[in-house]
Amino acid sequence: MDPVIGLDVAKGESQVQAFLARKHPFGKTFKFKHDTNGLREFFMFFKEVEIHAELKPVIVFESTGHYHEPILQFLEEKKITYYLVNPIVSYETKKSSLRKVKSDPADAKHLCEMYYKEDLVAYQQKSVETMNLRNLNRQHDSLTRNYVQLKLQFQTILDQVFPEYKGVFSNLYAPLSLKTLLIYPTSHEVLKVPTEELARKMHDIGGKRSYGWFYEKALKLKESAERNPFKKTLYQSNLVTLKMYIQMLLQQREFLNILEQEIESLAMQFEEYEILTSIPGIGTKIAATLISEIGDVAQFSHPKKLVAYAGIDPRVYQSGQFTATINRITKRGSTKLRQTLYTAVQCGLTNNRNMKIRTYYDKKRSEGKPHKVAIIACANKLLHWIYAILKNKQMYIA
Repeated sequence: MDPVIGLDVAKGESQVQAFLARKHPFGKTFKFKHDTNGLREFFMFFKEVEIHAELKPVIVFESTGHYHEPILQFLEEKKITYYLVNPIVSYETKKSSLRKVKSDPADAKHLCEMYYKEDLVAYQQKSVETMNLRNLNRQHDSLTRNYVQLKLQFQTILDQVFPEYKGVFSNLYAPLSLKTLLIYPTSHEVLKVPTEELARKMHDIGGKRSYGWFYEKALKLKESAERNPFKKTLYQSNLVTLKMYIQMLLQQREFLNILEQEIESLAMQFEEYEILTSIPGIGTKIAATLISEIGDVAQFSHPKKLVAYAGIDPRVYQSGQFTATINRITKRGSTKLRQTLYTAVQCGLTNNRNMKIRTYYDKKRSEGKPHKVAIIACANKLLHWIYAILKNKQMYIA
C-alpha cells in the first residue's frame, strides 16, 4: 500500500481525505481546527490510517501563505513526511479533470490523487535561522511598500500647504528636513522668525554640520517661503494631516532602520553571506534575501532546478512542426527570489560594478535582445554562478 492524506488548508481549519492506495479512499472526509484539540484529532486519524495500511501515510497540502504554518510545525515535531505543493501546480493538474467541482472535500481528494499522478518531492523545511531571516526580509519589504505609499500621501498634502519647501533640502525625507517642517509647516511660520533663529533651531535638530551650512539652509527656507503661493493655510485640517504624516514617516524610518540592523546582524551569521557579498553588486540586503529564499543549495541537484525554482526558466511551446521562437519565462516558484535577482543584475550593471554581467548583457543586446530580456538572461546566468560558488563554498572570482 501507499497511504496518503490530503489536507485542504483554510484559515483556522483543514479538510481531510485519506487514501490507502490509488483509487482506494479511506474513511469519511472531515474537518479539524488548527488548535491543540484539532491537531490531536488529526493525529489520531493519522494513526488509524497507519494501522490499516501497515505503513505511515504521507501528507499533501498546498502552500497557503501563513495558514498552513500550524500544520507544518506539527508535522515537523512529529517527524511526518509531507509534501508542500505550489498552488499553481495543483491548479494545473486539476484542470485535467472533465468535471469541474470546487469544494473542500473535492480539493482534499484531488491532492491525494495528485500524489499518485505527479512526481512530488518531499518538502525540506528551512532552518529556524533561515526562516527568521526570511520573515525579517519580508517584513522589511512590507514596511518599505507602506513607507513609499506614505511618502506619496505626504507629498499630496505638502502640495496644498508648502509646495516650495521641496527644494530646500536635497533629501526631502531626511530627519532634519522632516523635523524642520514639523516646527515650521507654513510660509507664515517661517517668515515671522529671524534667519539666525531658523539656523540655530535646525542646528539643534541635527547639528553635525557647521553653523554656516545651517545659515545657508535658513536663507533658502526663507526664499522658498517668499515664493510659496500659500502664505496662510486656509484649511486647518491640512496642517493636522501634514504633521501626522511627518510623524508617521519618522517613525516608519526608525522601524526600517531597526529591521535593517537585525537583518544584517542575522545574515552575517551565515557562511553563505560572505560568499554572496563577494559578488559585485550584491550587498547586505540582497545577500540576506538570497540566503532566506534559497535556503540550503544542496536541496537542488542541478542549477537548472534552482533556476526553475526562481521562475526564470523559459517556457517551451512546440506542437507538430511548430516551435515557438518567443518564449516567456515561467514566473513560477519564488517571486521574491526572482525580483531580488533582477535587482542584483541591475546593481551589477550600475557603474559596471560586475564586468562579467556587463559583458554578458552587452552580448545579449548585440544579438538584438530587448533590455528586459537581456536582464533576465543575466539573472539566469547570475543564478548559475551563485549555485556554483555556494555549492563549492568558494568566493566569486571577477
